[in-house]
Formats: sequence, C-alpha cells, structure tokens
Amino acid sequence: MIQVIAGAKGSGKTKKIIDAANAAVQTAKGHLIFITDTKRYMYDIDRGVRFIDSSEFDIAGEDALCGFVKGVIAGNHDNEYIFIDGVARIAGKPLDQMAGFFYMLDKVSKDLDLKITLTCSAAPEDLPDFIKKHLA
Repeated sequence: MIQVIAGAKGSGKTKKIIDAANAAVQTAKGHLIFITDTKRYMYDIDRGVRFIDSSEFDIAGEDALCGFVKGVIAGNHDNEYIFIDGVARIAGKPLDQMAGFFYMLDKVSKDLDLKITLTCSAAPEDLPDFIKKHLA
C-alpha cells in the first residue's frame, strides 16, 4: 500500500510523515525505515525507526533512488513500513517525470506487503494521475 501526503511547501507534510512514523512504532511488528535528504529531523524520529539521510549517498536521478530504496529493503527481511520525505527532491526530478519510480514502489509494496508513505510538494490537484490514486 502506498500513501501520498501532498501539499505546497510549508503546509506541514514533514510533520505529518514524522507523526505517522512515530505512531507506527507502537503497532509495527517489522522494521520501520525513514528516508529523507537531511539530518534536520533525526531527533524527531522515534529510535525504533531506522533513519537514513539520503544526502550521504549521492543519489542522482529516479533510477538511483529506485536502486537505493530496493537496497534498503533488501537489508532486512521483515520490513513493514517505509517513509520517504521529499521524494522528488531526493531524486532531483519533477514529480510528473517519476512514473517509473511510483510503478516500482507499487510493485514492491504489493510483493513484499510493505506500507509506504511519502510526501510530494505539490497541490493535490496538480499531481499526475499515477500519484493521485495514492493520496491520503
């Protein structure tokens, strides 16, 4: 299952995804992973969530982000939740050019029974259809 939190810059998307990650700790039976491109929120995330600052890995483009996410998932066999804050910012691509990434997330979430939540900086009505179908 993929859930997208969308909104303009400054609309509280990061707070919502952090709150969702911290709440999931209470009920999760598997691993929780939080991916963002800054250490800024490291201390806001519960210690039960694996925090990854993607800026340390020089991710360049959608394909690199796909490989990175798959590699993180492959690190554990009992992953349950993945949270990605600022997916377009991490990939360095506009959202409307990220259909391949969302296809990969959809397939991985179904195949491995993962709950994936991510943020997109755009008004919900401006999102492409391949993202709109996942709006929270």
